[in-house]
Amino acid sequence: MRLIVARLGRAHGIRGEISADVRTDAPERRFVLGMSLYVSDSHRVLTLCSARQHRGGLLMGFEEIDGRTEAEALRGVLLEAEIDQEEETGRDPDAWYDHQLVGLRVLSPDGNELGEVAAVEHPGAQDLLLVCRPDGVLRLVPFVTALVPTVDPDAGILVLDDPGGLLYDGDGPS
Repeated sequence: MRLIVARLGRAHGIRGEISADVRTDAPERRFVLGMSLYVSDSHRVLTLCSARQHRGGLLMGFEEIDGRTEAEALRGVLLEAEIDQEEETGRDPDAWYDHQLVGLRVLSPDGNELGEVAAVEHPGAQDLLLVCRPDGVLRLVPFVTALVPTVDPDAGILVLDDPGGLLYDGDGPS
């Protein structure tokens, strides 16, 4: 199984290093020199030849990238790593991958249909769920236990305890 582990950012220097927004809780296992990383939505494979901390972020170099122009062309690309089933055992039961959340039905605590998880965003401080209401309007909801007390991918549901104002601004149910 492949999972997204990074989003590539700006080129750094002239030798083809690229800043990376890390999307994994195990960077020491995902960014090992010589590891193959897969460009999401393509057949392109990049081989990691350097990874170093720089000003609070990660700079990566790839065997296939020779200079700044090639590196800049990868800006915004998502990188995936191959994850084996053995790594999945022992994982925190309250941790989910984005693909497990997208498509879940969003219900209120009393079982009313509120929408569906359309995407998961990772802006920094906390993850956000992009919820598509039944009327097609998209709203961002902080993915925190106080608001999302139940996540059950097997049942296909997520419970959202909306205190009011998250999904509707007085234009519908709260």
